[in-house]
Amino acid sequence: MLFDLLSDEEEAIDARTAELRFDIPLLADRLRGATRWVEASDDLRHLAIGYFGASTGAAAALVAASEEPRVGAIVSRGGRPDLARGALERVTAPTLLIVGGADVPVIAMNQDALAKLRCEKRLDVVPGASHLFEESGALERVSALARDWFLDKLRPKSS
Repeated sequence: MLFDLLSDEEEAIDARTAELRFDIPLLADRLRGATRWVEASDDLRHLAIGYFGASTGAAAALVAASEEPRVGAIVSRGGRPDLARGALERVTAPTLLIVGGADVPVIAMNQDALAKLRCEKRLDVVPGASHLFEESGALERVSALARDWFLDKLRPKSS
């Protein structure tokens, strides 16, 4: 499921100010709310929960997962884990960090985050990819890495 963590009105504000996309506590709270909604749904509650976040959304996923033990796996694409601050040490879900090989500042941020994570973790660098993974084949590589991580780490819930 894909969740927009900002309302249409908030998206319009953020388009002008770029402030809400960096409000990690707000985004993490919205993600935890979406998780509670899934858990309350008779049709969905049996499913394992994984978070996939990009850029600042990855920081929100890490913060939310640090407080949400039901999260079974996390994938961060071009993430800003530096914005997750003290939450990294509390993340227990297996975490895959994916960064573009041409995104040098974000590689360093993810290497630092990898050192702080105490869970099962891995950093994959997609050669030649920029921050948005717009290069030919880059998003396909991200998709394959994320798919394989989730298939390996997410287990169906027992009743």
